[in-house]
Amino acid sequence: MADSRVASRYVKSLLSLAVEQNALEVVHGDMQMFDQACRTNREFLMMLKSPIIKHEKKKDVLEALFKGKVNPLTLSIIEILTRKNREPLLPAIAHEFHNAYNEYKGIEKATVTTTIAVDAKLKGEIEAIVKKLSSKKLVELDEKIDKDLIGGFVLNVGDRQIDASVKSKLKSLKVKFSENPYIKEF
Repeated sequence: MADSRVASRYVKSLLSLAVEQNALEVVHGDMQMFDQACRTNREFLMMLKSPIIKHEKKKDVLEALFKGKVNPLTLSIIEILTRKNREPLLPAIAHEFHNAYNEYKGIEKATVTTTIAVDAKLKGEIEAIVKKLSSKKLVELDEKIDKDLIGGFVLNVGDRQIDASVKSKLKSLKVKFSENPYIKEF
Protein backbone atom coordinates (compact mmCIF):
# COMPACT_ATOMS: atom_id res chain seq x y z
CA MET A 1 0.00 0.00 0.00
CA ALA A 2 2.82 2.40 0.83
CA ASP A 3 4.43 1.59 -2.52
CA SER A 4 1.29 2.59 -4.39
CA ARG A 5 1.20 5.94 -2.58
CA VAL A 6 4.83 6.60 -3.43
CA ALA A 7 4.24 5.51 -7.03
CA SER A 8 1.25 7.83 -7.35
CA ARG A 9 3.41 10.77 -6.22
CA TYR A 10 5.92 10.02 -8.96
CA VAL A 11 3.08 9.64 -11.46
CA LYS A 12 1.61 13.03 -10.54
CA SER A 13 5.00 14.69 -10.85
CA LEU A 14 5.76 13.01 -14.16
CA LEU A 15 2.33 13.90 -15.54
CA SER A 16 2.63 17.56 -14.58
CA LEU A 17 6.17 17.79 -16.01
CA ALA A 18 5.06 16.10 -19.23
CA VAL A 19 2.16 18.56 -19.60
CA GLU A 20 4.45 21.50 -18.81
CA GLN A 21 7.01 20.39 -21.41
CA ASN A 22 4.38 19.51 -24.06
CA ALA A 23 5.56 15.91 -24.03
CA LEU A 24 2.48 14.21 -22.59
CA GLU A 25 1.70 12.01 -25.59
CA VAL A 26 5.30 10.86 -26.01
CA VAL A 27 5.78 10.15 -22.29
CA HIS A 28 2.44 8.31 -22.24
CA GLY A 29 3.64 6.14 -25.12
CA ASP A 30 6.91 5.48 -23.30
CA MET A 31 5.09 4.47 -20.13
CA GLN A 32 2.78 2.16 -22.08
CA MET A 33 5.82 0.55 -23.71
CA PHE A 34 7.46 0.12 -20.29
CA ASP A 35 4.26 -1.34 -18.82
CA GLN A 36 3.97 -3.75 -21.74
CA ALA A 37 7.59 -4.82 -21.24
CA CYS A 38 6.87 -5.53 -17.57
CA ARG A 39 3.71 -7.51 -18.37
CA THR A 40 5.21 -9.60 -21.16
CA ASN A 41 8.73 -10.19 -19.86
CA ARG A 42 8.73 -11.85 -16.46
CA GLU A 43 12.54 -11.84 -16.24
CA PHE A 44 12.63 -8.08 -16.75
CA LEU A 45 10.01 -7.57 -14.04
CA MET A 46 11.80 -9.89 -11.63
CA MET A 47 15.09 -8.09 -12.29
CA LEU A 48 13.51 -4.75 -11.34
CA LYS A 49 12.05 -6.16 -8.14
CA SER A 50 15.03 -8.28 -7.11
CA PRO A 51 16.79 -7.20 -3.94
CA ILE A 52 19.79 -9.37 -4.91
CA ILE A 53 20.68 -7.61 -8.16
CA LYS A 54 22.72 -4.48 -7.51
CA HIS A 55 21.18 -1.13 -8.37
CA GLU A 56 24.11 -0.26 -10.64
CA LYS A 57 23.44 -3.38 -12.71
CA LYS A 58 19.73 -2.50 -12.93
CA LYS A 59 20.67 1.02 -14.02
CA ASP A 60 22.95 -0.37 -16.74
CA VAL A 61 20.20 -2.70 -18.01
CA LEU A 62 17.59 0.11 -18.04
CA GLU A 63 19.98 2.48 -19.83
CA ALA A 64 20.85 -0.15 -22.42
CA LEU A 65 17.17 -0.82 -23.09
CA PHE A 66 15.76 2.69 -23.07
CA LYS A 67 18.48 5.31 -23.65
CA GLY A 68 17.89 6.99 -27.00
CA LYS A 69 14.55 5.20 -27.42
CA VAL A 70 12.40 7.19 -25.00
CA ASN A 71 11.77 10.84 -24.26
CA PRO A 72 14.45 12.48 -22.05
CA LEU A 73 11.78 13.10 -19.41
CA THR A 74 10.94 9.40 -19.29
CA LEU A 75 14.62 8.54 -19.08
CA SER A 76 15.12 11.06 -16.27
CA ILE A 77 12.37 9.49 -14.11
CA ILE A 78 14.00 6.09 -14.65
CA GLU A 79 17.39 7.53 -13.67
CA ILE A 80 15.98 9.26 -10.57
CA LEU A 81 14.34 6.07 -9.39
CA THR A 82 17.47 3.98 -9.95
CA ARG A 83 19.59 6.58 -8.15
CA LYS A 84 17.22 6.36 -5.17
CA ASN A 85 17.19 2.54 -5.33
CA ARG A 86 13.47 2.48 -6.12
CA GLU A 87 13.45 0.44 -9.34
CA PRO A 88 10.73 -1.88 -7.97
CA LEU A 89 8.32 1.09 -8.26
CA LEU A 90 8.85 1.45 -12.02
CA PRO A 91 6.23 -1.15 -13.09
CA ALA A 92 3.58 0.42 -10.83
CA ILE A 93 4.45 3.92 -12.08
CA ALA A 94 4.27 2.84 -15.71
CA HIS A 95 0.90 1.16 -15.16
CA GLU A 96 -0.57 3.96 -13.06
CA PHE A 97 0.58 6.64 -15.50
CA HIS A 98 -1.96 5.40 -18.04
CA ASN A 99 -4.79 5.84 -15.51
CA ALA A 100 -3.57 9.35 -14.66
CA TYR A 101 -3.33 10.16 -18.38
CA ASN A 102 -6.92 8.99 -18.93
CA GLU A 103 -8.10 11.08 -15.99
CA TYR A 104 -6.28 14.15 -17.29
CA LYS A 105 -7.65 13.68 -20.82
CA GLY A 106 -11.20 12.89 -19.65
CA ILE A 107 -11.18 9.33 -20.98
CA GLU A 108 -13.38 6.71 -19.34
CA LYS A 109 -12.01 3.18 -19.33
CA ALA A 110 -14.57 0.42 -19.77
CA THR A 111 -14.43 -3.32 -20.28
CA VAL A 112 -16.98 -5.28 -22.27
CA THR A 113 -17.05 -9.06 -22.15
CA THR A 114 -18.94 -10.90 -24.89
CA THR A 115 -19.01 -14.37 -26.42
CA ILE A 116 -17.85 -13.16 -29.83
CA ALA A 117 -15.78 -10.26 -31.18
CA VAL A 118 -17.63 -6.93 -31.16
CA ASP A 119 -18.27 -5.34 -34.56
CA ALA A 120 -17.96 -1.59 -35.21
CA LYS A 121 -21.71 -0.89 -34.90
CA LEU A 122 -22.04 -2.65 -31.55
CA LYS A 123 -18.83 -1.05 -30.33
CA GLY A 124 -20.32 2.38 -31.10
CA GLU A 125 -23.48 1.51 -29.16
CA ILE A 126 -21.46 0.31 -26.17
CA GLU A 127 -19.34 3.47 -26.23
CA ALA A 128 -22.55 5.54 -26.23
CA ILE A 129 -23.74 3.67 -23.12
CA VAL A 130 -20.39 4.28 -21.42
CA LYS A 131 -20.53 7.99 -22.26
CA LYS A 132 -24.01 8.21 -20.71
CA LEU A 133 -22.92 6.38 -17.56
CA SER A 134 -19.72 8.35 -17.05
CA SER A 135 -20.49 11.73 -18.60
CA LYS A 136 -17.05 11.69 -20.23
CA LYS A 137 -16.63 12.43 -23.90
CA LEU A 138 -13.98 9.81 -24.74
CA VAL A 139 -14.03 6.08 -24.11
CA GLU A 140 -11.23 3.51 -23.98
CA LEU A 141 -12.96 0.19 -24.52
CA ASP A 142 -11.22 -3.03 -23.58
CA GLU A 143 -12.84 -6.04 -25.23
CA LYS A 144 -12.74 -9.55 -23.76
CA ILE A 145 -14.25 -12.78 -25.02
CA ASP A 146 -15.75 -15.34 -22.63
CA LYS A 147 -17.58 -18.30 -24.21
CA ASP A 148 -19.11 -19.19 -20.80
CA LEU A 149 -21.46 -16.19 -21.02
CA ILE A 150 -23.49 -18.15 -23.63
CA GLY A 151 -24.78 -14.84 -25.06
CA GLY A 152 -25.24 -11.17 -24.20
CA PHE A 153 -22.56 -9.06 -22.57
CA VAL A 154 -21.08 -7.80 -19.31
CA LEU A 155 -20.04 -4.15 -19.24
CA ASN A 156 -17.81 -2.70 -16.50
CA VAL A 157 -17.51 1.08 -16.24
CA GLY A 158 -15.64 2.30 -13.19
CA ASP A 159 -17.32 0.65 -10.22
CA ARG A 160 -20.52 -0.13 -12.14
CA GLN A 161 -21.39 -3.38 -13.87
CA ILE A 162 -24.16 -4.09 -16.34
CA ASP A 163 -24.66 -7.83 -16.67
CA ALA A 164 -26.89 -8.63 -19.63
CA SER A 165 -25.50 -12.11 -20.18
CA VAL A 166 -27.54 -15.26 -20.73
CA LYS A 167 -25.42 -16.98 -18.10
CA SER A 168 -26.53 -14.56 -15.35
CA LYS A 169 -30.17 -14.76 -16.45
CA LEU A 170 -30.04 -18.57 -16.27
CA LYS A 171 -28.42 -18.36 -12.85
CA SER A 172 -31.18 -16.02 -11.69
CA LEU A 173 -33.85 -18.43 -12.95
CA LYS A 174 -32.13 -21.31 -11.17
CA VAL A 175 -32.22 -19.37 -7.89
CA LYS A 176 -35.93 -18.56 -8.37
CA PHE A 177 -36.77 -22.18 -9.13
CA SER A 178 -34.74 -23.47 -6.19
CA GLU A 179 -36.67 -21.15 -3.85
CA ASN A 180 -40.01 -22.51 -5.08
CA PRO A 181 -41.22 -25.21 -2.63
CA TYR A 182 -43.18 -27.01 -5.38
CA ILE A 183 -40.08 -27.71 -7.42
CA LYS A 184 -37.87 -30.30 -5.75
CA GLU A 185 -34.73 -30.04 -7.83
CA PHE A 186 -33.64 -27.96 -10.75
